[in-house]
Amino acid sequence: MNVQIFGKSKCFDTKKAERYFKERNIKYQLIDIVKFGMSKGEFNNVKTAVGGMDKLIDAKSKDQAAVLIKYLSDESDKEDKLLENPKIFVTPIVRNGKKATVGYKPDIWKDWE
Repeated sequence: MNVQIFGKSKCFDTKKAERYFKERNIKYQLIDIVKFGMSKGEFNNVKTAVGGMDKLIDAKSKDQAAVLIKYLSDESDKEDKLLENPKIFVTPIVRNGKKATVGYKPDIWKDWE
């Protein structure tokens, strides 16, 4: 298993995801998405795995970019805006190869073991 957790330092679900993998002695790589972002390739893999970009956007975010992103008509513009402002991603984004989840999903992670 090659697990990557893209999360925010103050996100409780990210901390719960870390605890889930730590308790099961599964090695993971934690990436602060606000600080380091996500590459275009990683983004495309995650987007495909979760079933679309809309599941990656935090609708509850108070950030202006999150509010305005839903009014962009072009998908590539939405992607660019999301990659420019990684703090509006829903976290944690947990990736295992071509598989990925958004949010705290221990039921799905259990199937990966």
